[in-house]
Amino acid sequence: MTNRKRVFWATTALFSGLLVAGAASAQSTGSQTVETTELDTIIVTGTRTSGIDGAIVAQRNPRSTATITSEYLQTQNAGQSPLASLNLVPGVNFNNADAYGSSGGDVTMRGFDSARVSLTVDGIPLNDTGNYAIYTNQQQDPETLSRIGVNLGTTEVDSPTASATGGTINMVTRRPAKDFGVTLVGSVGDESFARIFAMVDTGEFGPWGTSAWFSYSQTEYDHFNALFGVDKTQYNARIYQPLGDNGDFVSLSGHYNENRNFFGNQQVTLAQFNQGLGYNRPNYVPGSTQTGINPSNTGNVRGQSRFTLAEGLRLTIDPSFQYTLAHGGGNNSWTRAQLDAIGGAGSGNMVFTAAGAAPGATTVTLARPNITNTHRYSVLSSLIWDINDSHQVRAAYTYEFGRHRQTGQQGYLSNGFFADDFAGRNGEPVQLADGSILRRRDRLSHAILNQFSLEYRGSFMEDTVDLVIGVRAPFFKRELNNYCYQRDTFNALCTNVTPTVVNADGTVQFPVLGPYNSSAANRYGRPMSFEKKYDAVLPNLGATWRFAPNQSVYTSYAEGLSAPRTDDLYDRVPPNPALEKTQTFDLGYRYTSSGLIASAAIWQTNYENRIVRTFDQEEDIFFSRNVGDVTLQGFDGQIGWSPAEAFSLYATASYVKSEVKNDLPNGEDALGNPIFLPTAGNELFETPTWQYGIRAQYEISDFVFGLQGKYVGERWANDINTEKAPDYTVFDLDLRYTPTWMPVADTYVQLNVSNLFDKRYLSDIRTQNPGDAGTYYVGAPRAVMLTLGVAF
Repeated sequence: MTNRKRVFWATTALFSGLLVAGAASAQSTGSQTVETTELDTIIVTGTRTSGIDGAIVAQRNPRSTATITSEYLQTQNAGQSPLASLNLVPGVNFNNADAYGSSGGDVTMRGFDSARVSLTVDGIPLNDTGNYAIYTNQQQDPETLSRIGVNLGTTEVDSPTASATGGTINMVTRRPAKDFGVTLVGSVGDESFARIFAMVDTGEFGPWGTSAWFSYSQTEYDHFNALFGVDKTQYNARIYQPLGDNGDFVSLSGHYNENRNFFGNQQVTLAQFNQGLGYNRPNYVPGSTQTGINPSNTGNVRGQSRFTLAEGLRLTIDPSFQYTLAHGGGNNSWTRAQLDAIGGAGSGNMVFTAAGAAPGATTVTLARPNITNTHRYSVLSSLIWDINDSHQVRAAYTYEFGRHRQTGQQGYLSNGFFADDFAGRNGEPVQLADGSILRRRDRLSHAILNQFSLEYRGSFMEDTVDLVIGVRAPFFKRELNNYCYQRDTFNALCTNVTPTVVNADGTVQFPVLGPYNSSAANRYGRPMSFEKKYDAVLPNLGATWRFAPNQSVYTSYAEGLSAPRTDDLYDRVPPNPALEKTQTFDLGYRYTSSGLIASAAIWQTNYENRIVRTFDQEEDIFFSRNVGDVTLQGFDGQIGWSPAEAFSLYATASYVKSEVKNDLPNGEDALGNPIFLPTAGNELFETPTWQYGIRAQYEISDFVFGLQGKYVGERWANDINTEKAPDYTVFDLDLRYTPTWMPVADTYVQLNVSNLFDKRYLSDIRTQNPGDAGTYYVGAPRAVMLTLGVAF
């Protein structure tokens, strides 16, 4: 590494330290403000390091947190989702559907699935408003971030989340540089991978020191098979305006991402995996039900601001708007009779004589999307009063409104693929004889949050004891409108046909109408509009005692919640599960010195009213309900050690023990006696007991070499604990060469090899129902990527 490069990285680390050491996991501007202020003394004393190679950062907050910075992010696979770089954080497990991340992935934390982990960027929530899913392939380019912070098992007092029983992940956008600069990065790799990234920093301009940056990236690669692949385009920007010399500012950031993911069936059973099946499976046939497309257009505009109203009194306001148009769709087949039954006589003929339908055919295959279009508005605000140097009070208010439109206009195929990426919504719809459009669902949801928060922070005993006392009170409202007849959460019948039977419970029956209704005995809920409301009061307490210059202990107690998923509230018989709630206790120890940062924590989470989709014999469907309590307890540990300037080691370990307290109800037998699945005493689905991570980094001359590995223990594939995914260990390698002889100083060549030893393993587990055998995604094979970067 050149001296110039070393200075650049050191500057990055120092800048991150000034923000990160005190606000490592903070989300909103309000949280960053109070946490940075609290930790200023750490930087001034010079007795502690802010971090070691960006993989570990010193913390002071009285909760279990972890942070990675841009210094570590830039060593990783440039094509990956930034969330993949969290895989060494204790308690976190990230799985990818491919080596480059743009086709999706999944993250779990301390035994909680991704729908129970809150993901934010600069404080604004990114989880889907309908099912709380995290879409890892739609996130910002790693080069645009300064750091990513993780709260393990807890949230901040102003967190705007409907589902964070497992914790929070917050990505923080980099600040524009003070000087003009251009960065160009190009990468090539296996699977025909090609990526280009470009960024321009304007530097400070104008009379008030305004600065900005703009970036563009384009990524393309095959998806294990030349017939399928990924095409991704992304734009990011930020403009920053400081207001005086006291840290006040206004900022506006923008993000837009277009992702086109054409895929075949990647899922295998455990038996198929053991037989060697996985990549390039023979059922990858265009136009079959094993193929599909997952297109997404996503974007957001994020404002951040901080104003000093008076001595010791500050106001922060973070408004935002988000847009989503996306679906994960496949194909299905219809007969003439089915289409005529839904849309009137002649519907089948209209479709079968349309483009792409063979004359005289008895069935037709159509594109079947499940489209989501979301408009989401939010504002986070905090009023912060510094009573004196040792005591501070914050009052916060959060508002969010999400318009969640879910449709499924079917469309036509062209050469076995969707004629239009969004089928009948943006392309030619399938119009039936009665004038209606053939669709799989049609509903509109409004997800509304009003949240009030209050927090006190104090320092005592000559700044050796910190105390944080907070409470947040979220009020959720769901306005739900269903314009079709609903069979279950996933399937609806959209028709103008009058039902033939009305049942005593209000459900209705039809003649045989198509693939969603294979028997006249099937029942549907009527189109309807209704509301659901949820609220809670959630305390958040913590204390830190620095009993020695380099050592401290901390303890925390926090309550979290997960409101029922909006999508799950649509059913034949609307379910009414109560809020999931958690109580999390942490007790931790930290050591920080010039070359060593270490932390360890023991923790326990009591999980109430867990919501699971279980079978109802009377209704003959699976739907969401509360099934009882779960206890989780464990250990998280991480250590970073730099015995010499050129060498560092980082290691993590986590242990999770989970216990489900109750058997799961599973309908009734023929005599009306309740049936239960034997889950009491079992462990949670997809939760490894042990995880380990390690990274070594060594610098010699112009080279920086990194080798890291991750061990994931066995995981149950269902709630009844009858099938286990085997454990695995995967290693990644990174090697960067920064030639000192180049005329452009910040030029580098980087080699990344993921899954270095080509380990074959099972990554993400998908099980629809608690008693099912698992279906799995096979982990990505070894992939080699070469990157050339230039900055001037």
